[in-house]
Formats: sequence, C-alpha cells, structure tokens
Amino acid sequence: MRFPMSKLTLSLALALALAAPAALAQPERNQKMDTRVLQRQDLAYRFSHLDLDSVDGQRHYRLWIGKPDRPAPATGYPVLWMLDGNAAIGALDADLLKKLAEGQAPLLVAVGYQTDQRIERVGRTYDYTPALPGQAQQLDPLTGQPSGGVEVFFELLRQRMRPMVADVAPIDPVRQTLWGHSYGGLAVLHALFAHPGEFSDYAAASPSLWWHDGAIVREAQGLQQRLGDSRPRLLVMRGDEEPSNPRGPVKGDGQKPAREMAADLAKVQGLQVRFESFDGLGHGPMLPASLRRVIESMSR
Repeated sequence: MRFPMSKLTLSLALALALAAPAALAQPERNQKMDTRVLQRQDLAYRFSHLDLDSVDGQRHYRLWIGKPDRPAPATGYPVLWMLDGNAAIGALDADLLKKLAEGQAPLLVAVGYQTDQRIERVGRTYDYTPALPGQAQQLDPLTGQPSGGVEVFFELLRQRMRPMVADVAPIDPVRQTLWGHSYGGLAVLHALFAHPGEFSDYAAASPSLWWHDGAIVREAQGLQQRLGDSRPRLLVMRGDEEPSNPRGPVKGDGQKPAREMAADLAKVQGLQVRFESFDGLGHGPMLPASLRRVIESMSR
C-alpha cells in the first residue's frame, strides 16, 4: 500500500512559501522549570529521578518518575512517557494527579535534561528531529543547532531508559503512551512511523510538520507494512490559533496540514487515528493543554 500524501505535502509547501521572518515557535529563553509538584509530599504520586548521559556524552538526561500511591497491577503499571520532561513536570498539579491515580494510574516518566531550564533547546533540537539523507552536518532550520538524532534518542530510551524505569517499578510493556509537543510531537510521529509497535499510544501535540518541507510526512510511506500485528492509536492535537509554520503569521486554516495528515493516516488499516482541535490556543499553551487532555483520558 502506498501512503497518500501529495495533497498534504502541497499544503506544507505553500505554508513554507508564505513564511515571514518571525520565529514564533521557538521556546522562550531562560524560562525556569516549575518544580513545585516535585517538592510536595501530599500528592497521589511520589516522584524520584534518575540521571544518565547520551552515548557520546553530549546530552545529560534526567528522568522524573512519578509512581502512584497504589499497588501495581499484575501486568505492571501502564506508562506515560512525556518528552520535554522539564516542561511536562510544570504542567502537573495535585488535582490532575489525584484524578489520574483514581483512573488508570500509570507510571509517569518525564524525560528531561539535567538543567533548571524549562526547555533545553540544544538537547531537544538534536533528540527530537529525524536524520535527513545526504547531509554530513545537519543543522536545524529554526535554531541553527545540530539536529537529526531522534533514532539515537529512541535507541537510548529502548536500551537504557526503559530498563532503568523497570527497575524502579514493574511496567506493562503493552500499555505505553508517548506524548510530545512541537519538536516533541515531531519525535512522536517519527516513533510511530519508524517503530509502530514500540508504544500502544502516540500523542502528537502541535507536531512540527513544516520541518524541512514536511520531511516527517514522507516517513509515513510504507507504514502499513511496518505495522505488522501491532494496532497502535494516534492522537493528533492542534490549537486553532497556531500558525502552520513558525515563521508564518496566524492566519487562515493553520490546522489544515495536521488535520489532513490525520485523515490520510486514518486510511492505514490497523491504525486508529483521532484529530482534536483546541479552541483559542496558540503554540505555547498547547503544551500543558495537550498533556492535560492525555492525562484526563487516562483518568477514566
């Protein structure tokens, strides 16, 4: 089966052609991480952390692990993996964690960096972007930082992060959700397209579909064959105040590329796809809002 994408690729190309100079989607610089939830002892979740380094020693990770105050199921805890973990921690609050503990009560794993910054720009630029063929030195078009390390990152998650987490608490290998926002959403889509059996649920919030003229969309070619026996679910989320391109103005239907991608992916047999629009939200506010939506769905 050949994945249909010509109309979506055209939409992305048009969005890029209309680009303006302002880089609206770049994370705010020097914003400190909100650690209040980590300092409380009266929550339905107890947090600990683990540190590790990338294979080349250039990136330094911190995994914040939230364990619900209830015994693990016989099959192990379901797991919610949250990219941009420093920012994800700041999106949690006591009421949300209480509802989550009363629902599916997954193990929470915020995959972040050893920094007090809310967003670690250099690390995430490398970790959340795909490698492009024919580029000896791949620099990101938005940040100018080295990019293309998403496969290296997911190999580290599979080979080291997941076993480290399993040593803290038993985990259910067939109930694992991956959430990410912006470049993190780009990484979520790559994980689905390249490794559709790695997680049961993929939640891509405001994914950077514009990146390198829609390179991530082209990765969906052949997804039907790669699915095999896996039956993953994909949730694509987008605010209606977001531009389709970070250098473009907020005008027209900025949700169109994401909505069309979701519609095309829904044609892949065995893949369950849902697109969700968030009224009145721009790019930045979509991070906490989308994570809250995923957590609320696991609270039922």
